[in-house]
Amino acid sequence: MKAIKLNSVSRWLIAALSGFLIIISFDSCSKKIAFDSSRVVPGAEGRVKIKKDKNKNYAINISVKNLAEPDKLTPPMELYVVWMETERNGVRNLGQINIGTTILSSVKKGSLTATTPFKPVRFFITAEETGDVTHPGMDLIMTTKRF
Repeated sequence: MKAIKLNSVSRWLIAALSGFLIIISFDSCSKKIAFDSSRVVPGAEGRVKIKKDKNKNYAINISVKNLAEPDKLTPPMELYVVWMETERNGVRNLGQINIGTTILSSVKKGSLTATTPFKPVRFFITAEETGDVTHPGMDLIMTTKRF
């Protein structure tokens, strides 16, 4: 039986495909949830990406775009706070999400990354006057469905 020799291009192609498949397999372990359309800011879009890490914590990545500056709301607010409803531990303040543009794009975007030991079942964003609130205010901006 003859041994098959691979040239350097073939080896590079096999390595690249293997790396791509590994990356896809890691990404496929995460759950992706879209925020429902906002009644307050109709053009806003958002998504949540959740992945359970090796320590059994939940790594959460939230991204939004086309969300108006909070001072443009009626009534004007100071910031947006991201909340997580958990399976057994109530509602948790994950932090504030800042909205801004970049040099290359005029699209308003924001993101938040957090880690928690609590199992999430729903996320929502409220407009608040301060970021250190312990209970969500009445100005609900965006929400996911329960999952």
